[in-house]
Amino acid sequence: MLSDKELQEFKTLLEERKEQILKNIDASEKEMNSLKSTHVSDEADQATINTDTAIDEALNRKQLQEIKEIEYALFKIQNKLYGICEMCEEDIGIERLKVKPQAKYCIVCREIVEKRG
Repeated sequence: MLSDKELQEFKTLLEERKEQILKNIDASEKEMNSLKSTHVSDEADQATINTDTAIDEALNRKQLQEIKEIEYALFKIQNKLYGICEMCEEDIGIERLKVKPQAKYCIVCREIVEKRG
């Protein structure tokens, strides 16, 4: 069971990560809008812009998913459920939480979930 101090540290860490992701998404969207408004006559340049835009959109989707995970972890902190594996209900190791603060599963259960696909 995590102490109140540890919970506060993870809350701060998660909030900072969420803020950074939102900044990244904003910067990416501004860049994509700038590229889309640029008139390019060369097909190779247009293909590069299209590829870059597709990559940025995929990254943004991944980051939006991470924000959802962070918000869920913050909800769990608020409700004193943070750090408990959603499968086996054992404590998630603090070292795992340091690596992935929004983790829902302990290491053992994460491997089971990944094998199930």
